[in-house]
Amino acid sequence: MAVEVAKVELKNVQDASGLEERISARQFTADQVVAVIGKTEGNGGVNDFTRILADQAFRRVLLKHGRRPPDEVNRVPMVWSGGCDGVITPHATVFAQNDKTGSAGKSRLVIGTAMSPVLLPEDIGRPAMVEKVAEGVRAAMRAAGIDNAADVHYVQTKTPLLTVDAVQDAEHRGKTVACEVHDSMGVSNGTTALGVGVALGEIKMPRAEQICKDLDIYSSVSSCSSGVELTQAQIVLLGNKDGAGGRYRIGHSVMRDALDIDGIYQAIRNAGLDLPERPRAEDLKGRVVNCFIKCEADRRAKLRGRRQIMLDDSDVHHHRHSKAAVGGVAAAAIGDPAVFVSVDAMHQGPQGGGPVIAIVDLAE
Repeated sequence: MAVEVAKVELKNVQDASGLEERISARQFTADQVVAVIGKTEGNGGVNDFTRILADQAFRRVLLKHGRRPPDEVNRVPMVWSGGCDGVITPHATVFAQNDKTGSAGKSRLVIGTAMSPVLLPEDIGRPAMVEKVAEGVRAAMRAAGIDNAADVHYVQTKTPLLTVDAVQDAEHRGKTVACEVHDSMGVSNGTTALGVGVALGEIKMPRAEQICKDLDIYSSVSSCSSGVELTQAQIVLLGNKDGAGGRYRIGHSVMRDALDIDGIYQAIRNAGLDLPERPRAEDLKGRVVNCFIKCEADRRAKLRGRRQIMLDDSDVHHHRHSKAAVGGVAAAAIGDPAVFVSVDAMHQGPQGGGPVIAIVDLAE
């Protein structure tokens, strides 16, 4: 099945008019929408309610214009990342599938979704979570029809984090948790990335003491978010498949640090666009649909040999510093501030950097 992709702007936290416009324009029907990945303008923290508001707005549009029952619409994966620091524009990338077929010899974008087994509070930050996420990623590969892990270029996940209630639930069952509530977002993301890496053969199964400690092991295609909205790993897997149909293709690379604009252009090349040796945004000719990037402040507090102060800033959290900085680099690279940049990138790309994924329209 061919995949259609559309990037739409969010004019406010409950705005889904962009999705409605694409449905009205018949780019796809409401019932063909299979996943949404978006940025909202909240604080990006545990209590970021903008993710829930955006989720509700998009699902209302699918119910209004489609024929799927509410329980089926509620199962459509929607991964919302909060926090539009710096120049990042709130937006969503919508993925839909139709029945168009392609030609052999042309590798095009495919998508598969899955849910992992239930993740308990005591699983977060431990090998059990790695194994459960890996199981879900393999299921998403099967759903996408991808046999070779090398054809997978992007795995976007949403997983649970710890709340006070979750910690108390574990304690009542005689279990312990691996971290504090406010550390659990990063720990959940990092552990999930290891599960992605294990499933795709990027890394071996880590030892318990390596989880969120040995940052030299990482996945190059994972982008992991977490929140209070669910109890399983929600997995959206994208790759390329011969004969899939459609006009979109996906590629990936890594940013080695927060200034690595070449990593962004390498992902675009990997997706299938020819670029000059020293590209600029104008060279893309509007054919980059979106870039998806993970980033994090380098724990060594250095950037290309220069001292960095974001980890010492008591006024502005380092997540906001790094997200704004990388968002600016990405927006300059593609000429569009509607870029997906997310933080808490443990085990997602190299320290101080992160995976970068590009989806391009080959316009054939």
